[in-house]
Amino acid sequence: MRGYRLWLVVIVLVTVVCGWISLPSNPGIHLDWNDDGDYSDPFEMNKDLKVVQGLDLQGGSRVLLRAALDSDQYDDSTMDQAVKRIERRVNGLGVSEAVVQKQEGGRIIVELPGVSQQEVAFNAIKSTGLLEFVDFSTAGSIPEGTCVLTTEQVKIAEARLAEGETAQAYSDYTCEGQTADAPADSAQLQSDGTPFQTIMTGAGLADAAAANIGTVTLSWAVNFVLRDNGEGVDNFVNFVASHANQNMAIILDGRLVSAPTIQSDLASAAAAGTMDSGIITGNFTRDEAEVLAAQLKYGSLPIPLDIIAFDTIGPTLGEISVDRSIRAGIVGVITVLMFMLIYYRIPGIAADLALILFALINFALFKFIPVTLSLPAIIGFLISIGTAVDGNILIFERMKEELRNGRTMDRAIDAGFDRAWTSIRDSNLSTIIICFILYFFGSAFGASAVRGFAITLGMGLVINLFTAVIATRTFLHTMVLLVGGQLRARPRLLGV
Repeated sequence: MRGYRLWLVVIVLVTVVCGWISLPSNPGIHLDWNDDGDYSDPFEMNKDLKVVQGLDLQGGSRVLLRAALDSDQYDDSTMDQAVKRIERRVNGLGVSEAVVQKQEGGRIIVELPGVSQQEVAFNAIKSTGLLEFVDFSTAGSIPEGTCVLTTEQVKIAEARLAEGETAQAYSDYTCEGQTADAPADSAQLQSDGTPFQTIMTGAGLADAAAANIGTVTLSWAVNFVLRDNGEGVDNFVNFVASHANQNMAIILDGRLVSAPTIQSDLASAAAAGTMDSGIITGNFTRDEAEVLAAQLKYGSLPIPLDIIAFDTIGPTLGEISVDRSIRAGIVGVITVLMFMLIYYRIPGIAADLALILFALINFALFKFIPVTLSLPAIIGFLISIGTAVDGNILIFERMKEELRNGRTMDRAIDAGFDRAWTSIRDSNLSTIIICFILYFFGSAFGASAVRGFAITLGMGLVINLFTAVIATRTFLHTMVLLVGGQLRARPRLLGV
């Protein structure tokens, strides 16, 4: 029995942790040992623990995009690439369960659950994300936000020219207005009328993340890591090494983000061959830094996109429907608990405790991961509850057969679990394989609702292997330790 006592301690600890995570007023996990507002150090964590609702439960926004090019300048593979990168970007911003779908006519529709900062998300979606590190050593003082023409922009524009078309003059290049109603801005050129020289694009970066660099006041920047043997990385390192105390511009989609001075220690590191990362500074808010980091981390869009329509949508289920669904779920779970208690008696109590633990672990993981709870995801969870009960029924029926065949209570309990285990294992594993297939097809074809169903059902099946076997067995053996004499004298308490 010692093994079950150890498992009982583990179960109690799991219950306490999951119960704390599941509390509605849980403050989250915020570990900042240095108390500097920067959670990037090892063993530090800044994580909110909250329920993430899908578009059908909480509403959100819908955006319709269209390619800002003629149809002969892109193909289906280009649009597919744009769809994948938009989905990665919005997920990188923390917009879970986003729906990104390609439509006819070079259009892409994006649904964003629970988006409150709409402009931030729209900028991340629409922007092509062309980041450039540009030689500004002779540029002088140019304000941030200025439209700047670079050699890379010219190269991209000329590559998109149809056969027989003539490249436009440098002076004709413009940037879109910074607001919807603002006119286009003419591009800034060098003093000799030529574009500024691009040293490296964002293709040379391996990773990027927003970071708080302020000590007294909050100030945000983007840390980046150079890609080994990445495109333009050698040019970038050589430029930094040879231009100490000179300016290098950081330009995003044709507009100047910042023009920091290359510090001497960074130039020395580049000259020594030890430079593998850097930082992009500017007057960033937290949202702006996260948008830029998402654009850099998940790649630039292959084609420019225009927002042609957007609207705010409410929950498709409605508040009343959600309340009724929750009430129906609670009634169903209580009914199952009562059935197990009445029909199986003492083993039913163990099964009910395991089922409550099952629900607690699931909900804690939903908050911690987090898992977006849409209607299909909730259905997957409810189905997994049915499999959890089904496993206990297999065990108890086998245990009752052993008791009727004359085995002692202890041996009947062990035989019930041991002989039912293979059936529970095989049935759960086969369904888990189906969940993997559903998740794969959901990822491939943009059916995020199917992915949510597969995630919650698969998680429930894995957790069920623990609760229906180990937890129930531990609870039942604990009860035998406490009231074993009465159970042996009154076998009806075991459901026989």
